[in-house]
Amino acid sequence: MPVINFHHDSRQISDSTPVALLLALSGGFLDAYTYIGRGGVFANAQTGNIVLVGMNAARGNWTQAFFCFLPILAFACGVFLTEAVKSRFKESKKIHWRQVILLIECGILALAAFVPENMNSIANIMISFVCSFQVDAFRKWHGHPFATTMCTGNLRTGSELIFSGTRKKERPLFIRGLVYYIIILVFILGAAAGCLLTKALGLHTLLFALLPIFISLFLMFIREGK
Repeated sequence: MPVINFHHDSRQISDSTPVALLLALSGGFLDAYTYIGRGGVFANAQTGNIVLVGMNAARGNWTQAFFCFLPILAFACGVFLTEAVKSRFKESKKIHWRQVILLIECGILALAAFVPENMNSIANIMISFVCSFQVDAFRKWHGHPFATTMCTGNLRTGSELIFSGTRKKERPLFIRGLVYYIIILVFILGAAAGCLLTKALGLHTLLFALLPIFISLFLMFIREGK
């Protein structure tokens, strides 16, 4: 019976379990940070922002609707940039295009941490812009679809795998489903940390979100070095 290897394979550290968990941690952190500290919008959950646009428009709050729309637009622009970086560096032998993406993400997040509170809309644009990088660049865990910045798809896939593994009595499927649930749990832990730290330490808390991203980047450089 096949077993699941929870360590990275020899080809792609970017779709390994450690990177998936680290980026999920940062994803939850960023959503809580922007919602608590930057005016009640989401960094990753653009569906939530789209709902907020509709709700504010229905109430005639056009200014707030506009501010909720800006992160959505920034997210879309971030996808365009990710695809451009992928096209530019896909054949590079010196650096992987996903490493370039994470380096850009770290730089923009570091700058966003020092954007003052009276410019929350600018900070939200910057954060949503880079959150799209993870959505577009990190789509797979050991070759299976997943997301580091939202949980709906992970919840569906994990539940399907647990059901299939139980019904077919295939332990690897069941364990794979559990890992999806663990990724969701780590996302929740990241959101909890983002909430508590933002309330306690203020806007510079965003710098803590860089730690799991830096570790992911380090792991990718180590693998590339090998």
